[in-house]
Amino acid sequence: MTTTMLIFAGALILAIGGTPLARYLAPYLGVIDQPSQRKMHTRPMPRLGGMAIYLTVMAAALVLRTRYNIHQLVSILLGASWVSFLGVWDDRWGLRPLLKLVGQIAGALFLVLSGVRVNLPLTPPWADVLVTVLWLVGITNAFNLLDNMDGLSGGVAAIAAAFFVLLTAFSGQYLVGALSAAVLGACLGFLIYNFNPASIFMGDSGSLFLGFLLAAIGIKLRFPDNVTFVTWMVPVLVLGLPIFDTTLVIVSRLRRGLNPLTTPGKDHVSHRLVMAGLTQREAVLTLYLISGALGVLAIFVTQASILEGYAVGGTVALAGLIALWKLEQVYNRERG
Repeated sequence: MTTTMLIFAGALILAIGGTPLARYLAPYLGVIDQPSQRKMHTRPMPRLGGMAIYLTVMAAALVLRTRYNIHQLVSILLGASWVSFLGVWDDRWGLRPLLKLVGQIAGALFLVLSGVRVNLPLTPPWADVLVTVLWLVGITNAFNLLDNMDGLSGGVAAIAAAFFVLLTAFSGQYLVGALSAAVLGACLGFLIYNFNPASIFMGDSGSLFLGFLLAAIGIKLRFPDNVTFVTWMVPVLVLGLPIFDTTLVIVSRLRRGLNPLTTPGKDHVSHRLVMAGLTQREAVLTLYLISGALGVLAIFVTQASILEGYAVGGTVALAGLIALWKLEQVYNRERG
């Protein structure tokens, strides 16, 4: 646990020092996010913060190598590096959505081939492979979609990483916990500059990297004191907010006859909370609280019986459906 704390502190310091450097270099490298009607910011913003997050986590991985055998995590880091590269390319030169999706699927299949996959009870191997790919690609894009307001994606990633640190400590998975601590430190260090009013964005290079990495960590979680029939819900709850936001956007855009993957717009949870009267900061902090509450429920589920676990899961799903309906009403009312 001491090593985990040292890795967290080191990642935090590296991110605090590295993010201003990324902000300085962004204009020279042409990685600038221009304002538009579909975006919240009103002036050009550097979006190279993802590289600071990426390099911080990779530096922490080098430290881990001197203390643990990280053979089981090499494929995760390579896959996350690949999707981060796709994000860098998209941030700088643009990448067609279909090509980006194909690249993400390739990264997910790489993890599957290396043995990092979901193992659901009572399912054939091909179903485990399909669920793994859908989970990795889905969460990767969920964090990308969630990166729509100052401090939102980075803050939710930090909260998820913090709960993964706790969960791995409970189950004795110190290596995965140390990697989660590196993500937590990197995100918190970045948030100093990204919280509203932000002076730098993470860009796709950061959001795709964080989404892929957290999804992979979720797969690696093990809870020997309970049955998989219950504990599969744990990473779903921890990452429940990005999942909900993506579901809301897809359902809303399909209902309006729009392509959910290629149609930009201010129709995310955060935007709808602002439409309902909250400030940007209030909206983001509200979503932090919701993400934290879901994490607490995830900890409960690790020790829950089958009945208790599915009662929690069912209640959260019902609350999500009600929230989706209410937020869709807010959007319809605002748009007339």
